[in-house]
Amino acid sequence: MSQLPSDSATHISAAPAEFSTEERSALLALAHQAIAASLHGTELKALAPYSHLEENRGAFTTLYLEGELRGCVGYVFPIYPLYRAVTEAAVAAAFHDIRFPPVTPEEAPLLKIEISVLSPLQPIACEEIEIGRHGLVLTYGTRRGLLLPQVPVEHGWDRRIFLEQTCLKAGAPPDAWQRGAVMEAFTAEVFGE
Repeated sequence: MSQLPSDSATHISAAPAEFSTEERSALLALAHQAIAASLHGTELKALAPYSHLEENRGAFTTLYLEGELRGCVGYVFPIYPLYRAVTEAAVAAAFHDIRFPPVTPEEAPLLKIEISVLSPLQPIACEEIEIGRHGLVLTYGTRRGLLLPQVPVEHGWDRRIFLEQTCLKAGAPPDAWQRGAVMEAFTAEVFGE
């Protein structure tokens, strides 16, 4: 069984930004446009030429309405170009996150969007997890759960609670991280409105 060293400090490790202000703005605008196009049955406008946004990347799109979570969906693995991952995740978060009813036409203009662009997954030991830097993917048998790096910071969790909550997100017992679960970490460049 793994013993977890004490880690009560929560912090955010700042990494250099990979995406420019213009690229970030383009992705945020594209997410809004994708939601509006889906609501109104219209075509999505073409993305301005940013070759960096055409690289395959994992990404999550999180929606907030009046400061409250309104949806969050994404891709862990880099199976789509970033711009496509963001737009598809935005539409899925708005209309298919089973925790929430679909976004209404009245709500759509009020949404605030946050995008998390993920690094590739890497195996990680419990004691290596840094709150605010690492997101976690925990696999326990056929169950899998993911929490983004900002989640434990937002909730004031220490490393143990972060691990337990990731287990619960997977539908596994809260101590699955001590009972053979496979843990992988990622970092994320997070930006929003």
